[in-house]
Amino acid sequence: MDTDKKTVRAVLDQVKADGRTALSAPEAKKVCDAYAIPVPKEGLATSADEAVKLAGEIGYPAVLKIVSEDILHKTEAGGVLTGLGDAEAVAKGYDTIIANAKDHKAGADIAGVQVQQMLPPAQEVIVGAVTDPSFGKVVAFGLGGVLVEVLKDVTFRLAPTDRTNAISMIEGIRAAEILRGVRGAKPVDREALVSIIISVSQLVDDFPEISEIDLNPVFARADGATAVDVRMVVDFSPPEAPFRPSQEEILTAMKRIMEPDAVAVIGASAEEGKIGNSVMKNLIDGGYQGEIYPINPRADEILGRKCYKSVKDIEGAIDIAVFAIPAKFVLAALEEVGEKNIAGAIMIPSGFAEIGEVELQREMVAVARKHNVRVMGPNIYGFYYTPKNLCATFCTPYDVVGKVALSSQSGGVGMSIIGFSRSTKMGVSAIVGLGNKSDLDEDDLLTFFEQDDNTDVIVMHVEDLKDGRSFAEVAERVSKKKPVVVLKAGRTAKGARAAASHTAALAGNDQIYDDILRQSGVIRAMSLNDMLQFARGLPKLPTPRGENVLIITGAGGSGVLLSDACVDNGLELMEMPDDLDKAFREFIPPFGAAGNPVDITGGEPPLTYRNTIKLGLEDDRIDALVLGYWHTIVTPPMVFAELLAEVVEECRAKGIRKPVVASLVGDVAVEEASEYLYERGIVAYPYTTELPVVVLGAKYRWARGAGLL
Repeated sequence: MDTDKKTVRAVLDQVKADGRTALSAPEAKKVCDAYAIPVPKEGLATSADEAVKLAGEIGYPAVLKIVSEDILHKTEAGGVLTGLGDAEAVAKGYDTIIANAKDHKAGADIAGVQVQQMLPPAQEVIVGAVTDPSFGKVVAFGLGGVLVEVLKDVTFRLAPTDRTNAISMIEGIRAAEILRGVRGAKPVDREALVSIIISVSQLVDDFPEISEIDLNPVFARADGATAVDVRMVVDFSPPEAPFRPSQEEILTAMKRIMEPDAVAVIGASAEEGKIGNSVMKNLIDGGYQGEIYPINPRADEILGRKCYKSVKDIEGAIDIAVFAIPAKFVLAALEEVGEKNIAGAIMIPSGFAEIGEVELQREMVAVARKHNVRVMGPNIYGFYYTPKNLCATFCTPYDVVGKVALSSQSGGVGMSIIGFSRSTKMGVSAIVGLGNKSDLDEDDLLTFFEQDDNTDVIVMHVEDLKDGRSFAEVAERVSKKKPVVVLKAGRTAKGARAAASHTAALAGNDQIYDDILRQSGVIRAMSLNDMLQFARGLPKLPTPRGENVLIITGAGGSGVLLSDACVDNGLELMEMPDDLDKAFREFIPPFGAAGNPVDITGGEPPLTYRNTIKLGLEDDRIDALVLGYWHTIVTPPMVFAELLAEVVEECRAKGIRKPVVASLVGDVAVEEASEYLYERGIVAYPYTTELPVVVLGAKYRWARGAGLL
């Protein structure tokens, strides 16, 4: 893309020299011209006579707009007039706009009136950019004009973006069908919109001081697109660049932290009820086989282990130090940890930024960075890594080994993870508390778990992303190999800052997180229960080979609800081929229904369930099965569970591995049957038609994002 950066730099330098926070309309036009962003012919008038002269040169009809840094939304101030067809109308309009602006805001600094070529009516869209606190520069696209505030139908991507992502933005809004042409209207020029999106994203990437851009509306026609109104806001005090070690440095440190051969407990205690005592007990009782060094200057021995006054008194190497001392003593101890070349500080103590002690937390991080120590926390419960039998935490021990790694910013959520995992016998590889995330965050965990053979699924509860751009980049890579699930807390919070543009106002909601996590291949959980169920269910489900989903149900009502759930979760119910329809009818009663769902009816014996499920698994055209069981005495719950597990296992022995989920409705016996199935690798739930399909939908979202379908 050809750009004129020199012109843009000159404009921005002038804005900075003037101490302004926004570009004037003529300056914005220069910037747009420099980046090939189409705008109408226009000029700035400072008198009615100048306005008439400009309108004559540009051509009628004309548009007049107030130009004032003090008036953000021109229409609300009566600062826009359209369709002015002659010189008299333009002269009168000039005076009217100036008067309206003064009435709207007395003392406003008015630069003049913008005279603009009036374009014929077209589909209005918005293209914009904003600086997000987590993700940095982000580009936006959606329906424009007044609709942008009413419908908020907007999509976001990281800037700079490319053609593929620009197209996905255009196709990703709910009203995309309008842009394709409805009721005889011609489709808009999609390539023209793609070009504008890419240009805007490149502009804010090249010039970070441009904090917001609003092209609203952009008139999208069948033969092009033009930005009718342009607003650009600047901020010449860019945020501090985030700390970003290389992936190699991260992995080297994380391997020592997650798989340590030696652990020191700073603040170890022999006294019951102390955090330092609980950590020591968990390390010992959890079966950790590495070296454990208690550190306490007032003790000689703790729990049968020799105690040291300082980590520097220990001859051997130490990989991590678990801190169980008050915040005020942390800095001195951390200096010694750094001098000992310990890779990780597991900072359990609270008393830092979470209570307003921001400076103390900054000092702690500075000490750690000086010595190349990575800090987990502070204000955390610690962490678990089951392949090493490591319980570096003061919470309850956990020893059910599996291949799901989970993390949380919240201690309460962490305990929910532990309780759910224990209750459901869900094996985990790791449970990690991140707390204040003064240093280590989700990017670092993703980098470790990506290469960890003990982890197949990564599940994260986040309240914020310290460096959302880094997370998105790493998640996009990792999610191609392993499912990454994120529960983002605070998704309903309103943007706290005042917005100078439509784009910035829209960016105050959760849409940026949603769009960029989706772009990165992340599976988003919308509740804690969903997050935990995804953690439990995704490892059980084989990766589907295609989109054809078939429902087999023993109850028509359940079949309807399961169909609704499939649609809600983006699953494709297959069209039933005639030969397969005929094959199913061989096994179901005449009053049953083939098609999709296949309704075998409620009074059928176990053999009907067995035959239809076997047919569904063995037919190559079917990629996943959703089963609806209805409790009857003819086929009791455990009979159904045992036959289903048997048929699935027979097919696995033949190399047939398809996702199978089951909804069991009935009396309390369906609970035991569901657990029986889960233990055998079949995702099954009692009393719900939605949850099994939600889990299956999550597996499909991951498989699509990873390019496996």
